[in-house]
Amino acid sequence: MYLKKIALFNYKSFSESTFVFDQKINCFVGKNGVGKTNVLDSIYHLSYGKSYFNPLAVQNIKHGEDFFVIDGEFEKNERTEQIVCSLKKGNKKILKRNSKQYEKFSDHIGFIPLVIISPADRDLIVEGSETRRKFLDSVISQIDSNYLQQLIQYQKILSQRNALLKYFAINHVFETATLSIYNEQMSHLGQSIFEKRKRFIETFVVIFNEHHQAISGAQETVQLVYESHLEDKNLLQLLEENISRDRTLQYTSVGIHRDDLLFEIDHFPIKKFGSQGQQKSFLIALKLAQFEFVKKQSNENPILLFDDIFDKLDESRVEKIIEMVNKDTFGQLFISDTHPERTEKIVKSTHQSYKIFNL
Repeated sequence: MYLKKIALFNYKSFSESTFVFDQKINCFVGKNGVGKTNVLDSIYHLSYGKSYFNPLAVQNIKHGEDFFVIDGEFEKNERTEQIVCSLKKGNKKILKRNSKQYEKFSDHIGFIPLVIISPADRDLIVEGSETRRKFLDSVISQIDSNYLQQLIQYQKILSQRNALLKYFAINHVFETATLSIYNEQMSHLGQSIFEKRKRFIETFVVIFNEHHQAISGAQETVQLVYESHLEDKNLLQLLEENISRDRTLQYTSVGIHRDDLLFEIDHFPIKKFGSQGQQKSFLIALKLAQFEFVKKQSNENPILLFDDIFDKLDESRVEKIIEMVNKDTFGQLFISDTHPERTEKIVKSTHQSYKIFNL
């Protein structure tokens, strides 16, 4: 699978631009602020139906315009697949495959497997547990559509339960029977999500450790630890035990929506005890493990986006990545960089076909 071309209309900094791509390596070079990352984000948009960098969809429309369109043409299983994502101010975002509109964006997730490696990934370390849960969920969702549907349903019931707890507090009432219905539904879905997350981490951690050893030169010991309330008790029991607390807080304090993925070095938080270099190695290993996991599960090479990473890596880490490109580990690559000469030198060393776009 690969992206043949993409056309952008009023997307971020682009008024109207079309790019025709190489099947292997494509590089966007130029100074900061010229739109290199915006092109990568448009490709991400066609895979996930949303921006990687800006969750507010309307802010991806070019200033002064009232709509954007991203039109991509992919080659997949010897067929041409056209994916179009568009948004007009005041309307809902639209996602189409071969002119047929998706009723639910979730039905599209996994069709165009894609992994991005970006400086913005540092949020996974410095931000709260929600950011890491989203990473966990996005990887599993790319290969398990049922998991994604369960997750959407769980979030819906969670919102309804929280609304009910607020209603009880405002009206000074409490109905155990009504709350029990939500508890039962949440427990069934939450238990299944927990089991899937647990199985995923067991497989993923092995792949992650292999990549980290290769990138860091086996000089550090890191851990990826899944933390959940459900490790000790089932969700129904937890919800019932915490009813008094939830009534006071007016929201659901236990469940898989509170899970975390701990990033550790020598069993200490890498956020506090890891150097910048160690944190970079951790994150790149994490994303390369995501790539390999999705590749194995989907039986195809995900598209790989490298956003400005050569500027953030030392030579030894760059060499490790180039080594993987040379081994043909990856499929189609998209790279953004501020140094045209450096980029050309790096991609030439891979002995693969490539295109460089000067923006």
